[in-house]
Amino acid sequence: MGYIFVLTVGLIAGTISGIVGTGSSIMLMPVLVYQFGPKQAVPIMAVASVMANLSRILAWWREVDWRACAAYSITGIPAAALGARTLLALPSRAVDVAIGVFLIAMVPVGHWLARHRLKANLWHLMLGGAVIGYLTGIVVSTGPLSVPLFLFYGLSKGAFLATEAASSLGLYLSKSVTFERFGALTAAVALKGLIAGSSLMVGAFIAKRFVLRLRPESFRLLMDAIMLAAGVSLLWSAVTS
Repeated sequence: MGYIFVLTVGLIAGTISGIVGTGSSIMLMPVLVYQFGPKQAVPIMAVASVMANLSRILAWWREVDWRACAAYSITGIPAAALGARTLLALPSRAVDVAIGVFLIAMVPVGHWLARHRLKANLWHLMLGGAVIGYLTGIVVSTGPLSVPLFLFYGLSKGAFLATEAASSLGLYLSKSVTFERFGALTAAVALKGLIAGSSLMVGAFIAKRFVLRLRPESFRLLMDAIMLAAGVSLLWSAVTS
């Protein structure tokens, strides 16, 4: 029953993230923490995120902006490995608190970024890749930061979804390899990640037909609700554990 619950939430999360470009980790992470504990949940989500981003790349392959992807990844990949190594040194309760606080804090930060309407270039993508890559290694999901960065670069719809996914793929692969090298990504954990990731992949392909129908206002409200709910859930888990 636990795996059925994970797959169900994963399918919903994969569909939503396939529409708005992020959100799968935010929605699925509390379920994985509840089912497997925070220390296993993080590498499981890393494997699942690799699959989720791969599915979005396959769905929008022809629209990937490879220059933007390269600029973001060249600094983001090593930074993600460093962040993942930092995470492994933290106690489980601290992981829950860090993720929960981060998700809740991203709600006002996201609105601040939207109000300022900044324009990004390739150098901004490199700087953003370093910062977001390190945070990705620690807090699982930084979609609320990477999404506006690529939007400010000028990407939209399929090009945005494909490029953000291609850039994030390298970060999550780096994170997964780091977990494996330090013993956190065992064969059993990897299998759980593949199971969770399969539902995210299916959801991404379901979402493709809905991409053009979602208004920006609906996107912001949806992400705010998801981040607040997931953040409160993880903080509650840390307090009650």
